Amino acid sequence: MASNSFGKIFKITTFGESHGKEIGVVIDGCPSGLEINEALINQALELRAGGKSAYTTPRKEADIAEIMSGVFEGKTTGAPICITIKNKDADSSKYEPIKDILRPGHANFTYLKKFGIFDYKGGGRASARETATRVAAGAIALKFLEQNGILVSAYLKQVGSIVATIPDDFDALEKNKILSPIFCPDLKASNLMTALIEVVKQEGDSIGGIVEFMVLNAVVGLGSPVYEKLEAILASAMMSIPAAKGFEIGDGFQSVTKKGSEHNDLFIKTEHGVETRTNHAGGIQAGITTCMPIIGRVAFKPTSSIMKPQESLTVDGEPCIFELPKGSRHDPCVAFRAVAVVKAMAAIVLADALLCNRGSRC
Repeated sequence: MASNSFGKIFKITTFGESHGKEIGVVIDGCPSGLEINEALINQALELRAGGKSAYTTPRKEADIAEIMSGVFEGKTTGAPICITIKNKDADSSKYEPIKDILRPGHANFTYLKKFGIFDYKGGGRASARETATRVAAGAIALKFLEQNGILVSAYLKQVGSIVATIPDDFDALEKNKILSPIFCPDLKASNLMTALIEVVKQEGDSIGGIVEFMVLNAVVGLGSPVYEKLEAILASAMMSIPAAKGFEIGDGFQSVTKKGSEHNDLFIKTEHGVETRTNHAGGIQAGITTCMPIIGRVAFKPTSSIMKPQESLTVDGEPCIFELPKGSRHDPCVAFRAVAVVKAMAAIVLADALLCNRGSRC
């Protein structure tokens, strides 16, 4: 399994399994002199953690990050930064009765076929537990971006057919998002979404959703055509998140409903310099950042683990009915817990692109 790293200069490598002793990340290429501490990382991890509301898995991991290397007297040294997070609330007993069944929507079948072995306890390496390490790395990337005046946000845009209206003001967006238990800045839509999540939970089912991300003040010129266009790297980052099934930038798939005269972002001169009148391209043209906000969305499928019985096969190919054991712990909607992960991956991509861009001119 030789694909656990992401990035070129600001590069992360994650390790660990869902029910192992710990998970962690090594960050290489972070510039020296950046002020970071464990509190900064733990604050970001808090937004991802489960067990805090009726809408998440009851698994209550404290998610306390420990910085093992790369930081001296509160500042990065330029050496690899290693961060570890202990697994303390893993319960493998619920997986024993179903270890020989191919779980619908999960990694059992494909991992077994590819590697000949699969850690069935919590899904092992395939578990979304791994995303905690991305959030830890993302906290450092966010700090680096903020030092360069770049702001990143992510929030729940849609659950099922309920779509939120997003405030134009960045500060209002961030404030309202924290007031929502599912990180939706439209509080009316948030109430409707939580009601829907509760209904599907009571039915023993799950529901999907869309997370939107926004980047403000990104410098013009980030991204490297032709095979490392910024939207291509963002797509790779977002589609690597467990349960992600779709990605779009700007108007995305709605672009097909427009004519060129409607979709083109016309250049205008403002007091801030060159801008565009609209932002249908989502802040990226020809794979390179423009002067406009970067806006994209990630679609997350309904959680595969549901309480309803489902037809399946055993690992030996025999037909069976798959049912989760009583007391199993799963999210009725993974999308809003992915908000922190989407924000982290956007930050990691932008931090890496910013460092790469420093070598683009003499």
